[in-house]
Amino acid sequence: MTDLFDTTQINSMTLANRFVRSATWEGMAADDGAVTSRLTDIVTDLAAGGVGLIISGHSYVLPEGQAGPKQMGIYKDELINGLTSMTDAVHKAGGKMVAQLAHAGTFAAETLTRTPPHVVSVYDGLAKTPRHELTLSDIENLVSAYVRAAERAKEAGFDGVQIHAAHGYLFSQFLSPVYNRRQDAYGGSIENRSRALCDTVAAVRKAVGTDFPVLVKINAQDDVDGGLTLEDSVAAARLLAQAGIDAIEVSGGFLTSKTLSPSRMGINKPEKEAYFEQGAAAYKQALDIPVILVGGIRSLEKAGELVAGGVTDYISMCRPLIREPGLINRWRSGDTRPALCSSDNLCFRPGFRGEGIYCVTEQRENTE
Repeated sequence: MTDLFDTTQINSMTLANRFVRSATWEGMAADDGAVTSRLTDIVTDLAAGGVGLIISGHSYVLPEGQAGPKQMGIYKDELINGLTSMTDAVHKAGGKMVAQLAHAGTFAAETLTRTPPHVVSVYDGLAKTPRHELTLSDIENLVSAYVRAAERAKEAGFDGVQIHAAHGYLFSQFLSPVYNRRQDAYGGSIENRSRALCDTVAAVRKAVGTDFPVLVKINAQDDVDGGLTLEDSVAAARLLAQAGIDAIEVSGGFLTSKTLSPSRMGINKPEKEAYFEQGAAAYKQALDIPVILVGGIRSLEKAGELVAGGVTDYISMCRPLIREPGLINRWRSGDTRPALCSSDNLCFRPGFRGEGIYCVTEQRENTE
């Protein structure tokens, strides 16, 4: 299939193919966010299974930014040793891995953080419990937290970092008029709504150097009334490119959306695949940096069409690789059947029970 298994480059990072494991929440870290052997095994299997680039599960940069139980953290130096053991294992298996840096904002887990979630704006109807609206000093501290997290990632041997600005998390909230009602330099125009994210990218770039890959994940659009539009998203992407990112992963929607979730169900035929294709195509036209497309891609055929057609440079998947960490090697070997993932989203339920995510459907099939 054209170009999918070519060797490529993102800044100084050489990748064996154009397949990316998109970040997820594995629910396998220790209670303080430390790496566990189970978490290391997951990413090692992905590397051995042929994935060109592994993006870690979203890793919270501040304690108050934790989104869920047993989420991986990168908010303190004491976590570096565990992170180093993970990257060592991935590299020994022949893989490359970047750390996704995140802050949940209003979706932070209050029962875990024991503090009011930090938000871009406080307004009627935002939440049923108290929220803390970010002050200018808080925003400065947030930028510094991302810088320190990126420095930890580099020290731990990650091949790069990705800043999470999609799916309704904190930087996504800055970008979205739904959540951003600010009247200062961080609200209003898309230039202002992009400011915190662009300042963070620029500060991270300065800290890690010119040759360390810095990526961003962003919504092409929010798919909600009054949300981030594709036009504004492309404008934000241009600003991010100027700030120094090396590649951008295109997603969309909020995790709280019932109909337009980033993890849509029932992807069982080609016409349902690549549901953010329009956004990726717009990014490709506007940017001179690599575009990574995630969202419902299930077949080698569709992946090849997207790359050959100039829609995207890289194919990113998550749920298919939960069921089949060796999917890329399977495709490369000539078994080109679509991914076995049924897109039922059952894989996340065990995570909330403290068991870590896994393919529930596969387990049921194997026990029948």
